[in-house]
Amino acid sequence: MRIILANPRGFCAGVERAVECLRAALSRYGAPLFVYHEIVHNTWVVRAFREKGAVFVDALDEVPRGAMLMYSAHGVSPAIRREAAQQGLETIDATCPLVQKVHDDAIRLAREGYTILLIGHAGHDEVLGVMGEAPEAIRLVETAEDVDRIDVDKTSRISYLLQTTLSADASTWIIERLKERFPLIEGPPSQDICFATENRQAGVRRLASNADIVLVVGSASSSNSRRLEEVAVAAGAKTARLIDGPDDIDLNCLGADQTVVITAGASAPEWVVQRCVDLLKEHFNATVEEDQAAVERVRFKLPRELRDS
Repeated sequence: MRIILANPRGFCAGVERAVECLRAALSRYGAPLFVYHEIVHNTWVVRAFREKGAVFVDALDEVPRGAMLMYSAHGVSPAIRREAAQQGLETIDATCPLVQKVHDDAIRLAREGYTILLIGHAGHDEVLGVMGEAPEAIRLVETAEDVDRIDVDKTSRISYLLQTTLSADASTWIIERLKERFPLIEGPPSQDICFATENRQAGVRRLASNADIVLVVGSASSSNSRRLEEVAVAAGAKTARLIDGPDDIDLNCLGADQTVVITAGASAPEWVVQRCVDLLKEHFNATVEEDQAAVERVRFKLPRELRDS
């Protein structure tokens, strides 16, 4: 068996920052430390932090008054921030700076009188947070077909924004349809889709057609991991599978003469990838090689209150 490891893979700069935020906060403030939603969408990361005393909640009424609360990498709406303040909660913001950029654009566009068409997935934590910035001005668009159902005056001020973890290929079709329907529509001042999301998709795209199977390490709750699986299939992989870890690999469906491409979503730890590699090496005497599609050097600073932790 030949294993090709796609690069970049795994943790992006925003996830690294969020994980380090929670690690530093637990060290400084101790447990329990409450987190609004999962810090990142990965079962291994969440489980490890639960064992260290992090408490992940989906509603602020689960947080004792005056407790310490961290916002996850996906960001939150102003309503959540107001509710936290009303409960006297001390907060630390681990929102990815690239997600915060979409929030800031939504605030500015709404203030300037635009109707904002947000391309994203309903119910995703990031989408809920951005829509909460200006619910009266933002419409969610999930598919190209949704564009035909938008009831907006074509001559009014319209702009679109994107969820940062979308498939670049799929969002292109939606953007093209928006431009056909609304010729005056404006796009974001700079790219919304995260550079790490694009890099991981590009890495899979260039390897998929030569793979018997592409294994995407990532949790089902991870939007960017699911997009990697879709990109692999669209790029010509015979098979693609989203796996949370080595226990999800069906060895009976693999053979010693196959080429297996392995990548990982932006919230998947590298040690989980290596466990998957070790399993295949053990059963199929696999060789391993790395393919480098891009080099990522971006690092984000921790929030000010944690920088000396």
